[in-house]
Amino acid sequence: MTQSNRITFPSDFLWGSATASYQIEGGAREGGRTPSIWDTFSHTPGRVLAGDTGDVACDHYHRWQEDIDLMSELGLRAYRFSIAWTRVQPTGRGPAVQAGLDFYRRLVDGLLERGITPVATLYHWDLPQELEDAGGWPVRETAERFAEYARLAGEALGDRVGMWTTLNEPWCSAYLGYGSGVHAPGRTEPESVLRAAHHLNLGHGLAVQALRGVLPRDAQCSITLNPAVVRSASDSEADLDAARRIDALQNRIFTGPLLEGAYPEDLRRDTARVSDWSFVRDGDEATINQPLDFIGINYYNPVLVSASEPGSANSKNDGHGVSSHSPWVGSEDVEFLEQPGKKTEMGWPIDATGLTELLLRFHREAPGVPLYITENGAAFDDKPDATGAVHDPDRVEYLHDHIAAVHAAMEQGADVRGYFLWSLLDNFEWAYGYSKRFGMVHVDFDTLQRTPKTSARWYAKAIATGELPAPE
Repeated sequence: MTQSNRITFPSDFLWGSATASYQIEGGAREGGRTPSIWDTFSHTPGRVLAGDTGDVACDHYHRWQEDIDLMSELGLRAYRFSIAWTRVQPTGRGPAVQAGLDFYRRLVDGLLERGITPVATLYHWDLPQELEDAGGWPVRETAERFAEYARLAGEALGDRVGMWTTLNEPWCSAYLGYGSGVHAPGRTEPESVLRAAHHLNLGHGLAVQALRGVLPRDAQCSITLNPAVVRSASDSEADLDAARRIDALQNRIFTGPLLEGAYPEDLRRDTARVSDWSFVRDGDEATINQPLDFIGINYYNPVLVSASEPGSANSKNDGHGVSSHSPWVGSEDVEFLEQPGKKTEMGWPIDATGLTELLLRFHREAPGVPLYITENGAAFDDKPDATGAVHDPDRVEYLHDHIAAVHAAMEQGADVRGYFLWSLLDNFEWAYGYSKRFGMVHVDFDTLQRTPKTSARWYAKAIATGELPAPE
């Protein structure tokens, strides 16, 4: 890399990595923890590939010290983790369980001792099963219970954790959990998608209010979204309208009330045949519209859409995109198109330009609100060689290009403060079980041995120098 094309970042740029509780913790029946919807879902035959569950996962519950030693060795400056709701509040109601809070206190203290900033996510899809039995996210009480849980977590950890995220990817919780049914709780109910999306939004607003009531004044509150970069197949009126519909269903259903205090009228029109939106009560949108200290953005790939005849098949579910099991509410005349070029092991197209585009959009639509890339990464078929080393040049190239795309957005004015690589460890990849590897650290799921991959060493060098090394 020559002097003229060096890609350097500010000295205070927050380099980190991210995980989720159900994907790595294990300890499923320890410390008072009770089943979440993902425990129930993964133990239901046919729901998860090979019948895999998160009962043990990476055993982070017992190996957290080893894992934060790894983080320190790699030079991570921040670690985004999620709190397991049922480890803290097993039924989703009532007092917290101190054993669960103590686990997170020890984890956070270990991070702070190593100079690693803890970033806590309250909800990464593991709703207490008892709340799902009472109706789950489609019912209003779940939003209220979430705010109470947020208060408990904030009271317990607010003296240690200064950066808080309420929800991770509420789109996935609503659409994949209650629409396509490929994520927990596995329901396929069109109106429940809209109800769930609203109550997730409302839960966020109530949780921010609850957190601000117990956290120090300088604590930061946010939400993490997985907004889509929606591209139309042509400039025809029909294709552009298809892109508008998907933009409303994945993006503006959240950013409308979050940033502007109102759901978009075109979204309501597009979904009118399914719901009259009477579940939105007076004052709800104002409650959702809480001031944010930053916005977390997760990015993996853009989507390409065109108009189609009603009843035609949409593309298969990919874990972050549309599902053919249950077409999106309001998008029955939209087709998701295959995109050319390289793809990850998930089958997702690799296109870093979408990340620049996304950051610049949020820079325009949420002026003055800092942005963090809270997830970005790729699954590849990583295997140890004869010496036990794990070389993953495809991931190195992916990370280089996407972090460079972040830098390109910053050069055009986007206020991006940090980047969190998904993920620290190979882990339980939801309905794909242990078949997909996103980690920069390889995990042998038989022995649970951790082995940093080439990408981990590359990322460590980027952190240490503040400059992107050339891909190997």
